[in-house]
Amino acid sequence: MSDVATELFTVGVFKDAVWAERGLLALRAAGFTPDALSFLARDGADVASLGERIFGAAVPMLDVRGLGTVRARGPIVEALQGRDAALAQQGLAVTARRLGFQAHDGRIFETLIERGGILAAVTSDERAADALGILHSYGAGNAAIGAWSGRV
Repeated sequence: MSDVATELFTVGVFKDAVWAERGLLALRAAGFTPDALSFLARDGADVASLGERIFGAAVPMLDVRGLGTVRARGPIVEALQGRDAALAQQGLAVTARRLGFQAHDGRIFETLIERGGILAAVTSDERAADALGILHSYGAGNAAIGAWSGRV
């Protein structure tokens, strides 16, 4: 695995578990498979139960610099973590570039998660605009499509 994501990620942060569930269920209803969905949020009972409802299994925990213990699942985890465990060691603000976002975007995502937000991401090159529309429609803040590897 390289340290640069080769997939296109569409990312947004929901304000809480209620909004995240609505958005993630809408993505599933639109045909996005659970394997295309990612999830990252500070650990808590509402986050743990949301993960189980959406993905049918417990969402693993991970320690992330700047956020503490989070629940994280999906392709976004491997892309952010890389071979060098950068997500755990450096945090989301630094590793956001691996998804095609700039460091300031990562700091915004990190701040929203610190405030109880739930980051959701979709991996789909051909349906990135659809995913973005759904994220926006269901209240995801700072929703955006990352740049493809090598484009920026």
